[in-house]
Amino acid sequence: MGLIKVNGINLEVNVQGEGDPLILVHGVGGDHTQLKIIMEPLSKRFKTIALDCRGHGKSDKPDNYTLQDHVDDILGIMDLYKIQTTFLLGVSMGSYISQGVATAAPERIEKLILTVPKSNGLTSSVRRLMKEYEKELEGLNMHEMTLALLKYMVYDPEAMKSHINIFETNLSSEQFAIANQALANFDSRNDLPGVLAKTLVISGEYDGSNHPYEGKECASLIPNASFVEMQYSGHAPMYEEPETYIKIVEDFLRD
Repeated sequence: MGLIKVNGINLEVNVQGEGDPLILVHGVGGDHTQLKIIMEPLSKRFKTIALDCRGHGKSDKPDNYTLQDHVDDILGIMDLYKIQTTFLLGVSMGSYISQGVATAAPERIEKLILTVPKSNGLTSSVRRLMKEYEKELEGLNMHEMTLALLKYMVYDPEAMKSHINIFETNLSSEQFAIANQALANFDSRNDLPGVLAKTLVISGEYDGSNHPYEGKECASLIPNASFVEMQYSGHAPMYEEPETYIKIVEDFLRD
């Protein structure tokens, strides 16, 4: 689809398939291509709408922005495409944004899928891991850091090396810092009881970034939510157990 103007900035948006709309929101430092692995199968039944969040990918990169700006961008895309209600799936940072959308406009989200989420945090999960293991990471470049952190993030680090790109970023260090700053001190706990959407929360048992207990907390705060812990996954269940993940998501959306 290409760039569209939303809330005064250009956002890269990719639309595939036909059917009920399903908006997909990626993680920090990445872009919508991280979600291609699920876009292709899901677009056979749904109109998938995946964006590069502001500050990411091909979208404009303001000098500063907030989590609320991300939320407003999703609602702006819905308004632009005249989508009154939608299914919404967010991964990691995308799950924080999705929580914000579902609490800001609860009547507009029909079903909500939060993948590897948390309900609150002082910073992004990536930044937290880097801080926690800073001595181990000392002297390493970003690529080397990502490789070193895999063992804390996924079930099978060796297998996930072939997908290392989903954990890396093309942003400059300054742009990446701005992207992380937008997530600082976010806290949805008081708002999540207001979510009206039927919700599915998916965590990976081996996720050291957003631990499964954080996913369980999200599910416990949302009135109509169920929780699934994937047994052989960490922070990237759609890559670690792709067939299982897609089946879980499709079954939930069909129900």
